[in-house]
Amino acid sequence: MRPSVPHDREPDTRTGSRPRRAARHRPASGLLALISAAAVLGGLTACTSAPEALTTPCGVVIDGSGSGDATKNGFNAEAKLKAELLPFLEDQECGTVDFAPITYTSQISSCKVDRVDLDPPHKETTDQDSQRERARVRAAGEALEELKCARRERPGSDVWGALDRIASVMPSDGPDAKLLVVSDFEQADPEFSLGKADLTTPESRDKVIDSLVKERSVPAVKGMTVYTVGFGMKFGDRPSEYEDFEAFWNEVLEGRAKADVDNSYE
Repeated sequence: MRPSVPHDREPDTRTGSRPRRAARHRPASGLLALISAAAVLGGLTACTSAPEALTTPCGVVIDGSGSGDATKNGFNAEAKLKAELLPFLEDQECGTVDFAPITYTSQISSCKVDRVDLDPPHKETTDQDSQRERARVRAAGEALEELKCARRERPGSDVWGALDRIASVMPSDGPDAKLLVVSDFEQADPEFSLGKADLTTPESRDKVIDSLVKERSVPAVKGMTVYTVGFGMKFGDRPSEYEDFEAFWNEVLEGRAKADVDNSYE
């Protein structure tokens, strides 16, 4: 997700005289020096005060499926990750960031990079802004490593499992988590393909969701904000299909999982 001193009054038109100003007493020279010194010290303290700690837990979910390739029909996951990750980490004041891949079987994928502390311990003389920037750049490098690993696995796109996986590693105390999901959200894993499902009516969408929830439970992202990047890009020229697709995921994430969906980084 800042009283004014009144101006001198006009002359009294009845007497033609101007009201007398109250006499101002000058401080003794020694006192004046002390006041000036205090003002300077106060200004220095204000300039050097440490920034507030970054406490928001953040997560990044990265789609390694073929639809994220830099092709005519792909949404170019690598380019979007490079463009949006650093602004996301800074905008959301992320204190830590965890990662999860989207693969054929996201829950059991061997791809794993460690949590990055974006507000590391420091000395009083540390330039925290520079230290935080270096940490964010390191996080960006780790995210690219996660993407490379995901692309080496069997092609597929288990978005549902990846959302549940990232939720399982997020810190449970403190502020609600913020998730950046770089994916077109085209669910396609060994057991279920969203492209084959009927999403054309609220009733048919509910039937699909009920079946998935029964088999897999709802992704545990309650209270989190899910920022999408690349969502539904394959429907660019088919708006009616996009609306059904969007309605499906809105019901999954906001209706069932009780998360918030935000497209600020699209």
